[in-house]
Amino acid sequence: MTDAIPEYRIQHRDVIVIGASAGGLQPLQQVLEDLPVDLPAALFVVLHMGATSRLVDILGRTAALPVLAAKSGLPIEPGRIYVAVPGLHLLLHDQHILLRRGPRENLARPAIDPLFRSAACTFGGRVIGVVLSGALNDGTAGLLAIKRCGGMAVVQQPDDAADPSMPLSALAHVDIDHVAPTAALGGLLARLTRERAGETPLIPLETRLETAIAAQELPGMETDEQLGEVSRFTCPECGGALWEIDDSSLLRYRCHVGHAFTADAVLHAQTNRAEEMLWTLMRSHQERAALARRMAQQERLLSRDALAEDLLERARGYDEDAEVIRRLLRDHTGVVGTWNREQDVR
Repeated sequence: MTDAIPEYRIQHRDVIVIGASAGGLQPLQQVLEDLPVDLPAALFVVLHMGATSRLVDILGRTAALPVLAAKSGLPIEPGRIYVAVPGLHLLLHDQHILLRRGPRENLARPAIDPLFRSAACTFGGRVIGVVLSGALNDGTAGLLAIKRCGGMAVVQQPDDAADPSMPLSALAHVDIDHVAPTAALGGLLARLTRERAGETPLIPLETRLETAIAAQELPGMETDEQLGEVSRFTCPECGGALWEIDDSSLLRYRCHVGHAFTADAVLHAQTNRAEEMLWTLMRSHQERAALARRMAQQERLLSRDALAEDLLERARGYDEDAEVIRRLLRDHTGVVGTWNREQDVR
């Protein structure tokens, strides 16, 4: 018989969800190390990761509580740390864990927002959401959902974060309850779990719908029409139309198959795509120049000098085009590559 969290217990905040990305591993380790061994809460962790991850082993070396890889159907128990696994969203449903290969959010799976929303839907005012260091703004929409459902929002102090983008975004869009440096977060969370939980209001329809999409329970265009208005933009993942979601001051989008993005993530993806196109175009021009020169050599061997000169002139034109593109890439000041640099948990 497991010591599962009672379904109707609302006296204390006994569910902690933590999201981190670039630069988030060290503060996450510190927070988990600083928690007391008798913490009366269950913790759930999403850290952006690649196709493989040793995060459970890494965190388990120093964490004060047992660290487990999340498994679908696993009952939720206090005093345990459940860690998302590669390729699957970590969701909470009733008194157990649910893993689903739902649509990626902000180009990530597992992503932070689906965990936060599912916790808000399931546990309402008992939830504490924590955003640590990370690029762009994953976690902000999830914190908004937690607050709307009566939960509490905590962020790492931005000047204490290796990448302050996620904490800064949360502070800009969410009514944050606590801001603390890494060294104080463990003690703060321990204290908050012993406070009485907030009231759980009626869970907003939008939050329930987006949680269902992540769980692969609500596909289709009709759902998205309830979430927002059709925009002029297309999904960076599948090319479908994006619906613009009115989420407080946070500009968000979701496509008809469920891929979800903040506006920053859409811009990031478009920047990536533009740079990839430029590299492809430059390579194409360079290859055309090389081929034209090879053809000119062949024409000279056949004593067709006029054709050879024409081909060399074309090669020079391709070289000039490639140089223009090379300068564009050299002077590029976008954020291309940020996402790849986040995939540092191996």
